Amino acid sequence: MDILAGIPSIVIGLFGFSITVFLNKYWSARIYPCLFISSICLALLVLPYIIRTTQAALESLPDNIRLTAAALGATKLQNIRYVLIPKSLPGIFSGIILAVGRCAEDTAVIMLTGVVASAGVPKSLFSHYEALPFYIYYISSQYTTPSEMLRGYGASVILLMICIFFFMLSFAIQRGLTYRSLYRA
Repeated sequence: MDILAGIPSIVIGLFGFSITVFLNKYWSARIYPCLFISSICLALLVLPYIIRTTQAALESLPDNIRLTAAALGATKLQNIRYVLIPKSLPGIFSGIILAVGRCAEDTAVIMLTGVVASAGVPKSLFSHYEALPFYIYYISSQYTTPSEMLRGYGASVILLMICIFFFMLSFAIQRGLTYRSLYRA
């Protein structure tokens, strides 16, 4: 997992693009870069982070919590389901939020696997789309008037506000999960 976590996002994007080329050449239905391939590539990009944070959250539990359910006669599956997962849920959820943040900011993968300037909202999983990070990149690199640059700044502020909202939401959910896992009746 450490090796997979070290792969640059541009390599994952090129992998997705090569999948698109392969499917387009050897499959009768024409598949072009689309939202579906982008989501598969982004999942491959963040899977090592989710696995590693889940592993760290489970390993950080003290031995007395791990052994208590087993000492009371619970099976391994019951121990995992009723004790270990609920106690490590805040750490697991933190890893998921970090992975979602990585997906939101990654432009290299989406540039190679389906994003198109001025495509708008996707109509299906197999259509082109436009992502906010790409729009910011596109506007800031090719603006011709000050109003276009202001639109890029506005899009940056919107992306920042979305990130702040999701981090506040994740903090509230994590705090609620911590409270429920530690103080549930």
